[in-house]
Amino acid sequence: MAHRFCIVVASNDETSLQQNLMASDLVQNGVPVHVERGAPSASVAYNRGLDATDAPIVIFAHQDVYFPPGWEQKLVSVLDDLDARDPEWGLLAPFGMTKAGEHIGRVWTTSLSREVGRPVTAPEPAESFDELVIILRRDSGLRFDEALPNFHLYGTDIVQTAHAAGLGVWVGNLPLVHNDGFHDQLRADFAQAYHFTRRKWKHRLPLRTPVLWLRWHGLDMLIHQLRLWKSTGKRGVHAGDTRVDPRVYSAKCGWEPDPSIDN
Repeated sequence: MAHRFCIVVASNDETSLQQNLMASDLVQNGVPVHVERGAPSASVAYNRGLDATDAPIVIFAHQDVYFPPGWEQKLVSVLDDLDARDPEWGLLAPFGMTKAGEHIGRVWTTSLSREVGRPVTAPEPAESFDELVIILRRDSGLRFDEALPNFHLYGTDIVQTAHAAGLGVWVGNLPLVHNDGFHDQLRADFAQAYHFTRRKWKHRLPLRTPVLWLRWHGLDMLIHQLRLWKSTGKRGVHAGDTRVDPRVYSAKCGWEPDPSIDN
């Protein structure tokens, strides 16, 4: 089945955008990219992108994401599978959480210098998404909640919105590189999104986000912050260099030839 895509990205770093997302074969081969700059939140940026585009499948991606060669073909395969098993699906992602709290999907993360997630061979249901890439079926009618502040947890929020509407939410076999920098601590902007999401979905708690649990008592962020503080030095030593060509990391995962080798 033919599928038509577009990419929507909120960008505040032109260098990262050009080095990663715009360097991907997916973009170089002609998938259009709509760039939003200066939005006050991810939800506002992404809804603007929805309104400015018309492709049936919208790929919301971080500027520091790199799609390896062949990713579009993998996406078509996953979409064909979903159309057969769940024609009314709403959301799809390469990485997310199961209801039991397991990370699923395949993603290289430079901040940890390793591949994370349990690989999936066929789409699996998800409880929340990492925000690095979220794929939306336009006909689902889903939109992002513009009351959610800043640029965090909108993956968890829109997944809960989809569940509430009876729409399928899935993680598929869509490996990619997240060329993200080292995360030492969670800031006040994350805390605002955390408390908003916890209050909004209190009737669905507990929820496992890719970062931490959301529970009624609201202590999970404090606990997570303490763990981050204790492990800052160790994690910092292992963090990778985001200035490295993302194709190097993709090759390390076996997703394309090593660009340092003359082929």
